[in-house]
Amino acid sequence: MQIPVPYATVGLLLCSNIFMTFAWYGHLRYKGTALPLVILSSWGLAFFEYMLQVPANRIGYGYFSAAELKTVQEVISLTVFMAFSAVWLHEPLRWNHAVGFALIVLAAWIIFKKW
Repeated sequence: MQIPVPYATVGLLLCSNIFMTFAWYGHLRYKGTALPLVILSSWGLAFFEYMLQVPANRIGYGYFSAAELKTVQEVISLTVFMAFSAVWLHEPLRWNHAVGFALIVLAAWIIFKKW
């Protein structure tokens, strides 16, 4: 049984964004860690992000346009980041974050709308 293209694409993008969010921002919780170690750790995590991101784009392209793929990736990225920020960094989500995210979702709807 083959996973439908939209599910495979979104699933891989979701997983890749989790890795990338930790690669870019996970170290902020450990400000005392030496920068060279943080950089190497981040590169290690980014490797796994690429191992998922590249196949996601390969699988999804054709079903989604390039603009649609990027839009899906951005919405997933912000969704993952909102959860990460609240859970990992213990930063509250404010009303302006929610409004800004809603505007991005509106932009995604505009991109996907068949005019």
